[in-house]
Amino acid sequence: MRILLVEDDALLADGLARSLRQSGYLVEVASDGPTADRWLQDGEFDLTLLDLGLPGLDGSEVLQRLRQRKQRTPVLVLSARQGLDERVRLLDLGADDYMVKPVALAELEARARALIRRGQGGAEPVIGFGRLQLDTVGRRAWLEGNALELAAREWAALEFLVQRVNRIVSKEQISQALYGWDEDITPNAVEKSISRLRSKLEPAGITIRTVRGLGYYLEKPDDAAG
Repeated sequence: MRILLVEDDALLADGLARSLRQSGYLVEVASDGPTADRWLQDGEFDLTLLDLGLPGLDGSEVLQRLRQRKQRTPVLVLSARQGLDERVRLLDLGADDYMVKPVALAELEARARALIRRGQGGAEPVIGFGRLQLDTVGRRAWLEGNALELAAREWAALEFLVQRVNRIVSKEQISQALYGWDEDITPNAVEKSISRLRSKLEPAGITIRTVRGLGYYLEKPDDAAG
């Protein structure tokens, strides 16, 4: 899952990003409003954690622009502004939730999980997919009842593909799900991750198809649930 954290307090941003990454999220950090606005236009995020008092462009304006573009990315506002009127205003502008700083990390992550599930149409925490099961909260997978050992990027690729079953996704879309924007991505990095994942899934009849020039898709097995 890919989260955009928009926070101009470097110390706070570092702490939140570290905690979220330890929980398995891919986190990008924007420290000002214009950068956040640009990244939201260009990238695909499962959740945005948005501060309000940002340099260059206030967080409320970032939120307004996001909703004016008809983008449905869930937004959790993190702000020191405690007034009821302010909370109501942000929710009316399109925020999905609002937390007053300082926040408890456990509660933040619980609310983040809830918003991500809601953004996926209320997806269940455990996804059944043929002989594969994914626990999207615990970030665990089982193949035919046996625990499946996955590296972090293999898990990210699998989760990304399962949520888009039978839909072709480009290498660029997958790379955004697997890597931070500040990481160097070699031309064959996505191919290697998909190849390793494919070799672990194919013995159970789960197939990742390659569409030359377009990307990949996860083929729905005949016995896939739902």
